[in-house]
Amino acid sequence: MPEPAPSPDVPASPQSPPSPPAAAAGVPGAAGGVAAPSPAGAPVDLSMLQDALGTLFAPWLGELGLEVLEARPGEVVLALPVAPRHVHAGGVLCGQTMMAAADTAMVLALMTRLGGFKPMGTVQLQTSFLRPIPGPGGTARVTARVLRMGRSLAFGEIEIAGADGALAAHATTTYALL
Repeated sequence: MPEPAPSPDVPASPQSPPSPPAAAAGVPGAAGGVAAPSPAGAPVDLSMLQDALGTLFAPWLGELGLEVLEARPGEVVLALPVAPRHVHAGGVLCGQTMMAAADTAMVLALMTRLGGFKPMGTVQLQTSFLRPIPGPGGTARVTARVLRMGRSLAFGEIEIAGADGALAAHATTTYALL
């Protein structure tokens, strides 16, 4: 008797091959126009992720100055400079900058699981700001982790820590995989 098909939001079983991602011609990480899934433990191309920051996202995101520090399947760590343009009148890194960095980091983390870019959209981004990051100066650390990935939805969390390593913001996300 054949196995029943998994529901759209449940990851495929280990016995069944993953469904191929959508074509992504001309997109970093999409060899031959199709991005292949990254197996767990497979090395992740940091330069592909860094290049994606300049090619996949809206041009204004370049002003965040994000740098890919580390990556493994399902997780990405970015450096976020606490630049004067991102510090509000209270002398701390503004929440808008942290939320944009969190959303961007999660897209990159999902790319590490997908083997490259696949169209997706943010469905939900819930952020809790726990403590201020003083500025200007220093660098915040943005760590994004994929918690669960199905065929049509993905869930993740992001932690943003100040230069002192203390947790400053925590976010949870849901993405529609298109």
